[in-house]
Amino acid sequence: MNSATNSGRALPRAGCALPWALVTPALGWTLLFFVLPFLAMGFSSLTAHDGGGFTLANYSQFFANPAYWQAMVNSLQVTAIVTLISVLLAYPFAWILAEQVPERWQRLALMLAVLPFWTSYVVRSYSWLLVLAQNGVINRALTGSGLFSEPVQLANTRLATVIGFVHFFVMLLTLTIFANLKQLSPSYRKAAADLGAGPVRTFLHVILPLTLPGIMVGAFLTFVLCIGDYITPQILGGNNELLMPQLVMMQIGRRGDFPLASALSIILMAVVTVAYLACARWLKIERA
Repeated sequence: MNSATNSGRALPRAGCALPWALVTPALGWTLLFFVLPFLAMGFSSLTAHDGGGFTLANYSQFFANPAYWQAMVNSLQVTAIVTLISVLLAYPFAWILAEQVPERWQRLALMLAVLPFWTSYVVRSYSWLLVLAQNGVINRALTGSGLFSEPVQLANTRLATVIGFVHFFVMLLTLTIFANLKQLSPSYRKAAADLGAGPVRTFLHVILPLTLPGIMVGAFLTFVLCIGDYITPQILGGNNELLMPQLVMMQIGRRGDFPLASALSIILMAVVTVAYLACARWLKIERA
């Protein structure tokens, strides 16, 4: 009797230990490669470059220096433009894949859509640099057609940076929106039609609200990856416009000022956190 009782008590304990055993590797990985580096970066941001004691001078320098503040404004502007254009291009594309392409061809269409992910990020950026250069394909077409007598400055501009970003993030947003569209039941459209709603009203009042979670997930991922990207602005922007990732790298590469670079990184992470909280709260309201 006692042995049966003890074995019955042991089973719940074993059941409780199994989830912890499964999640421990992930927790250890997160602690080792995120929490500890973040704490080290936070500690570094509160120290002086000359090795002095704790100080908030690194954070105050960001707000006092107009160039640093402008780098954040530039990053937010570029990220907002890229996110908006990517959403506007990705939604019709995802709609066509989900609604117009036959079921048997959708996998092939998706595979073709994600082809940009199969190439290196650096290779894609340099490819766009060749396309947008003075002697690139676009300028040759413009001058050859007689629209312009001289090549247009496309490379090493904000426009080039936006084009490089959009080329990548449209595909990412297409996947998230496509997955959301495929989860919608056809009964929603039938119910809207039975109530007298046309295609436009059905889309605006039924389909679009139900696919907002997919849009916001893709938009937030675009925001996070875009605002923290260093390669694309460096290659396509040509150092003509300073963004936050470039500003952080300048502190490390040119000045060796790791405390200031840490403070700038934490400020950038704070902006991303605010964006996440705003999106999460908005999505919660919409779902309710």
